[in-house]
Amino acid sequence: MNDAFVIHGNGFRFDCTDRTYVMGILNVTPDSFSDGGVYFDLEAAVAHGLQMAEEGADIIDIGGESTRPGSKAVTQAEELQRVLPVIERLSRTLTIPVSIDTCKAEVARQAIGAGARIVNDVSGMTADPEMGSTVAKAEVPVILMHAKGTPEDMQRSPWYKDTISEIKTWLAERIQYAEAAGIRHSHILIDPGIGFGKRVSDNLLILKSVKALHPLACPVVIGPSRKAFIGRILDLPEQERLEGTAAAITLGIAHGAHLIRVHDVAPMVRIARMTDAIVRARQE
Repeated sequence: MNDAFVIHGNGFRFDCTDRTYVMGILNVTPDSFSDGGVYFDLEAAVAHGLQMAEEGADIIDIGGESTRPGSKAVTQAEELQRVLPVIERLSRTLTIPVSIDTCKAEVARQAIGAGARIVNDVSGMTADPEMGSTVAKAEVPVILMHAKGTPEDMQRSPWYKDTISEIKTWLAERIQYAEAAGIRHSHILIDPGIGFGKRVSDNLLILKSVKALHPLACPVVIGPSRKAFIGRILDLPEQERLEGTAAAITLGIAHGAHLIRVHDVAPMVRIARMTDAIVRARQE
């Protein structure tokens, strides 16, 4: 077992050397790129969270602010109003951890108080100077994601000289920042940020190069689910990108991803299990 790829949380332990873990996406927003408005109602959101858990999700990731390309930030009060009731309901019911997808430290703090056990920060803790101390004090795992720019401007002609090297260097700096803030290394996960300030070619290269991030000694999360690069390649809208997502997930796992963040939990759980069986060369 490689302890670098074991996630230690409050009431859970994920050994990512054993299998791939699945994070189900629950957007409590009116404008997310794929499912905006679908789970904006509290009862619909809770029902979907329970369904994803039943389908085999290991984590339910709840977000109250859209991060689709071109989206604008919402106020802290609005974000809290959206996510807290859902977190409270699901954390009381589920045995699997709930995570909060936010860049705001106060949202993270209140979400943890409501039952969230992981923080997923798409800014890599660059958006709010209080996020590091908030996560450290709560002693919860945090996902640090690479993004070039903000959701509002990140897809305006992104460019890299050496995509993987630049992402790796940036993530290494954020890991150092997190540790300096008091966050244990065993609580840090990293995400190369597919679709966040990336060209189609960058996203494809990331999927082939996940193992290049392994020397950072943190579990690697990938989130290609229904993303625009799949639509560009297949010329399909968001709701018809299941097969493209499946291909991306399969190759991402084969190349070293430890955790996948997906909309379509049931089929992706099956795909992850089958890919693990092939890649790890064993029967379950």
